[in-house]
Amino acid sequence: MAKTKVLVVGGTGYIGKRIVKACLAQGHETYVLLRKEIGLDIDKLQMLLSFKMEGARLVEGSFEDHQSLVEAVKLVDVVISTMSGVHFRSHNLLLQLKLVEAIREAGNVKRFLPSEFGMDPAKMGNALEPGRVTFDEKMIVRKAIEDAQIPFTYVIANCFGGYFVGNLSQMASLLPPKEDVVLYGDGNVKACFMDEDDVATYAVKTIDDPRAVNKTINIRPPENTLSQRDLVQMWEKLTGKELNKHSISAEDFLAPMKDAELAHQVGIGHFYHIFYEGCLTNFEVKDDEEASKLYPEVECTRMYDYLKRYL
Repeated sequence: MAKTKVLVVGGTGYIGKRIVKACLAQGHETYVLLRKEIGLDIDKLQMLLSFKMEGARLVEGSFEDHQSLVEAVKLVDVVISTMSGVHFRSHNLLLQLKLVEAIREAGNVKRFLPSEFGMDPAKMGNALEPGRVTFDEKMIVRKAIEDAQIPFTYVIANCFGGYFVGNLSQMASLLPPKEDVVLYGDGNVKACFMDEDDVATYAVKTIDDPRAVNKTINIRPPENTLSQRDLVQMWEKLTGKELNKHSISAEDFLAPMKDAELAHQVGIGHFYHIFYEGCLTNFEVKDDEEASKLYPEVECTRMYDYLKRYL
């Protein structure tokens, strides 16, 4: 069976580097876009060269040179965009739309995975400002993809463990609290937490799966659908130490938002939707649209084991 040719755009990013490794691990012919805009960023260049040593092919292209993007896209069957959602506002929206246009013009792509890998923007129409713009812009990209009749898969990865698990979902740190932990409300609202490498594995599984074409695939394994209180209890079991728990109401949690810097406002809004409204789990996902059901052969990392790295 011929290998699927995959182009990863944004391959040096937080999820992008994992997508590249997952493509290689699953035997795909993997291309990574090398943008001239990399300039003097030696860390990114060395990462790209390491991918090359592992078997990936580097393809030069620039968002300032439309034809170079078209030519890069023509080399492959599948395009995966992993440009960081953290900087998605305006500039990255423009880049994503340029990539969609290049894919449309090339005319050969059998599947496109745009930069999603978080909450489902289609379910966030009532999100708080200013964080709502993240979801609105992703929906603009989705509309462009669908208007261009490009076959797609939208991957919803929920909460990355590195940002939400090791810190027991505390906003001010990436490390576990030593004495005190803040619980959002009663701490019992369910979310879904994922090992980032597993996200990449599942995402790449979809690229040549006909069951995933033109669908939204939610990575929401039951064993990782947990409350914040569940995470705290896991950590307490691992450490043998009980943390002092302090509950914060939704009203008090949102109160600092109006005076916070923009990035913090966005973070507060997203945490509110996840841990007070339960936006990741307050809807049903069909078995044929949930990754762990589609790909039971993937050994999904459980969050109890994920937490062990922080001991």
